[in-house]
Amino acid sequence: MPRGDKSKYTDKQVRKAEHIAESYVERGVPESQAEARAWATVNKDDGGGKKPGGSGRGKSTGHPAAHKGGATGGTASASRTPAQRSASAKKAAETRKRNAAAHAAH
Repeated sequence: MPRGDKSKYTDKQVRKAEHIAESYVERGVPESQAEARAWATVNKDDGGGKKPGGSGRGKSTGHPAAHKGGATGGTASASRTPAQRSASAKKAAETRKRNAAAHAAH
């Protein structure tokens, strides 16, 4: 199978790549690069084409890239003491107050 041949991808994978590419184009990425990024995302999610006939193809996946975000969130703040979190919150509130005052003056 030559490089770039998409015959081993399922219809769902092709639709997924098209949707991702459209999203990149809407955000101003050149079309050729958007398509390359889209297929890279599909490959990362699914591990390549799903149709049988290749080296180890056709296996199911847990879509690890699509589920990574929620699992890692909150670990930084959980490792800090309540006093550290409180100090950080107070500092952030003071920054927001200072920025609001500066922007109101304009």
